[in-house]
Amino acid sequence: MKFTLSWLKHHLDTQATLDEIVYALTDLGLEVESIENPVERLAAFTIGKVLHAEKHPDADKLRVCKVATDEGELQIICGAPNARTGITVVVAKPGTYVPGIDTTIGVGKIRGIESFGMMCSEREMEMSDEHDGIIELPSGEVGQGFADWLAEHQPERVDPVIEIAITPNRPDALGVEGIARDLAARGLGTLIAREVEPVPASFTSPVTVTIDDDTLDGCPLFCARLIRGVRNGPSPKWLQDQLRAIGLRPISFLVDVTNFFTYDRNRPLHVFDADKVAGNLRVHRAQGGETILALDDKEYSFQPGQMVISDDTGPESIAGIMGGGASGCTEETVNVLVESACWDPVQIAYAGRALKINSDARYRFERGVDPAFTPVGLEHAVRMIVDHAGGEVSEMITAGAIPDTDRAYRLDTKRVESLVGMEIPAPTQRATLEALGFRLDGDMAHPPSWRPDVQGEADLVEEVARIASLTKLEGKPMARAGAGVPRPVLTPMQLREAAARRMIAALGYNECVSYSFIDQATAALFGGGSEATRLENPISSEMSHMRPTPLPGLLQAAARNQARGFADLALFEIGPAFSGGEPDEQRQLACGILVGTTGPRDPHGARRPVDLFDAKADIEAVLAAIGAPAKVQIRRDVPAWLHPGRAGAICLGPKNVLGYFGELHPKVLNALDVKGPAMAFSIELAAIPFARAKGTGRPALDMAGLQAVDRDFAFVLDADIEALSVVNAAAGADKALIVEVRVFDEFHGARAEAQMGAGKKSLAITIRLQPKDHTLRDEEIEAVNRKVIEAVSKATGGTLRG
Repeated sequence: MKFTLSWLKHHLDTQATLDEIVYALTDLGLEVESIENPVERLAAFTIGKVLHAEKHPDADKLRVCKVATDEGELQIICGAPNARTGITVVVAKPGTYVPGIDTTIGVGKIRGIESFGMMCSEREMEMSDEHDGIIELPSGEVGQGFADWLAEHQPERVDPVIEIAITPNRPDALGVEGIARDLAARGLGTLIAREVEPVPASFTSPVTVTIDDDTLDGCPLFCARLIRGVRNGPSPKWLQDQLRAIGLRPISFLVDVTNFFTYDRNRPLHVFDADKVAGNLRVHRAQGGETILALDDKEYSFQPGQMVISDDTGPESIAGIMGGGASGCTEETVNVLVESACWDPVQIAYAGRALKINSDARYRFERGVDPAFTPVGLEHAVRMIVDHAGGEVSEMITAGAIPDTDRAYRLDTKRVESLVGMEIPAPTQRATLEALGFRLDGDMAHPPSWRPDVQGEADLVEEVARIASLTKLEGKPMARAGAGVPRPVLTPMQLREAAARRMIAALGYNECVSYSFIDQATAALFGGGSEATRLENPISSEMSHMRPTPLPGLLQAAARNQARGFADLALFEIGPAFSGGEPDEQRQLACGILVGTTGPRDPHGARRPVDLFDAKADIEAVLAAIGAPAKVQIRRDVPAWLHPGRAGAICLGPKNVLGYFGELHPKVLNALDVKGPAMAFSIELAAIPFARAKGTGRPALDMAGLQAVDRDFAFVLDADIEALSVVNAAAGADKALIVEVRVFDEFHGARAEAQMGAGKKSLAITIRLQPKDHTLRDEEIEAVNRKVIEAVSKATGGTLRG
């Protein structure tokens, strides 16, 4: 929305500066996007007087001029045909930037004679396209700023142009009067009431207007007046200047009047050449297939149900959007039918989008135009036309009625203060709403007809707050709920998530944040994709279901990175997973993937492909960091998205699964276009029991004062016996003394079978005994050794290797 400062002052009596107005507009919610201030562009130009001019000795079309300026007499070479002695001119001295030629003036020689500046034309200063000669001023003092002279004698030439962004809920600000009303309510001036005296009717219009019954919901009111004997032609200079300033091209007086009121009062109008209208006008819905050549010289075909204004021969206008070329006004128009109608915003928006037409009328009608101003706006336009172009006017033609927009909401002044957070006296609140056009009846506020956005008590609070200015809010610390140190605000689960995030990042993983929506096929790979997790209104077909785990997003990120040459990846995400649409069917998972190798190539050959034991080590580190019990079980029964035999489930019992780790199934990697193998882990954060003790202090440090004893064992086992079975059996042999059991060697393969028999292997473990009250004697150590051998033999059938 563009307007000039002088146009604003046509509706607002104010002494505020441009800067004050611009600041207030943005603070009121009418954000200023740009300011075009000609004064800034012309500030360096001054007025001079040509004291003497003579022909250049080496050029027929150049003249050597002596020019009086504020810096004394300057010699300037000029090629303008009107450069002569005695004229008052505009001077650009050395160092001045001339926008029209994009040049900074310097001292130079022209055909051997020095020139110390330039005398400017209007085009060189971007004031107009005039460049036949330099500017000749009728008055002005030497050294006076040219911008100051324009402000005094031709203020429209230095009128600042302001452009503001209008949000869809503020259609009233699409008129200069509406902007002035907001500024007046803020206290930057007084709103000037622009009343109109209707032009007396001289005859009854031979043209009538009807609205079909099925169209009244889209056009509740249609008003028009016929003017005979107008003299159409160029608009007055002030009107042309106003339109040009905001980027509109003056066409003819009748058309310019409609454009003026579109921006001045947010009242789009249309003018029909009455002599080109056959019979009467009818507002109706299109059957479909009708065509019209519009004012933009394009032909449009109506779809069924779109609103049309037709005469007896066919469509004459696209209702509320654009007029037809056949009945448009020209310089020869003498009889004009001026139309002002009220249109339904939603139906205008649908029609405009379907026809792909963007016009000022559509832009305003689809946001909402004041229905009560429909006949009044028509009277304003008719008065301007008659005052400037003459003619006699018919009685008003009216079809339909003004829609009833009256509604009321309670103004609770104390509630307003509570919500806004600052003291605004009740009389000030009431005065604010009245200044904005609200009618107050006790505590009930009736919004004006031009404010369709006010739909509740909350909107009253917003109006009071924005006029009072939220910049006046003072920051105040929140009062403590109780005395002493505040209670922790993070829940135990939030603290657990933070600890997991820190640990996974410390292990070298990069965090990802992916969508919780995935496609059905991908969800099915991870046990999801059911109807219970399908979205009713998905963003796209690739986001149709809630994810059963964050792993698909991580694998998709890995595929994108691999496609761009990044093969070694460690990614993780902590986020929700869904098994259904109910609140209790959502859980929080911590997931990570490893793809590629363990690190870059090095001369020591330490680089190797990642394997399931990397994932196992990482998940154990994370579980330890978030307080999971140290002694857990690892089972083989894993989900289908993990590789059978190369994955495990970490459990606290047969039913409490803490997480999974291992190699991802090849079919999953192929489906997601990931070059494998790839390892993954997934932790059920809520499955880990919280500590029973809730004290803030740490437990006492339990350090043994006696030296630990390590003993090594090598067992001959069947080749299919898991190492974990041996470790668990040894650890349970003497829970009081054995504090650690660790595998340190495995001997298997053909050589092992040659020594120990077919289907056999050797597994070596070390155990650590930690005495508590005395140093262990040899017989005590031997007793533990016998218990370990017995426990392992019983659990696995293994024997001690000789």
